[in-house]
Amino acid sequence: MSRTRARVYVSGKVQGVWYRDSTQSAARERGVDGWVRNLEDGRVEAVFEGREDAVESMIEWCHTGSDLARVREVAVEYEEPRGEDGFEMRR
Repeated sequence: MSRTRARVYVSGKVQGVWYRDSTQSAARERGVDGWVRNLEDGRVEAVFEGREDAVESMIEWCHTGSDLARVREVAVEYEEPRGEDGFEMRR
């Protein structure tokens, strides 16, 4: 099965609401590699790499996110896979 990679930018009320932690848990449940971090402009940036169906599931998950989040927009850019291994929260 082929791997795909997506870079996702999530805007809305997505910082200080456990969004990164929830993203990490959701990605690990789906077997998706990559990372997630807060951006200075208030958005969250994430990279998801793995099976296409699992990456698409993560993108869909981002539209809701953590229980306290209020997502306004999810922007997705597809990239060539780079061999991410594991899923981490970055600062």
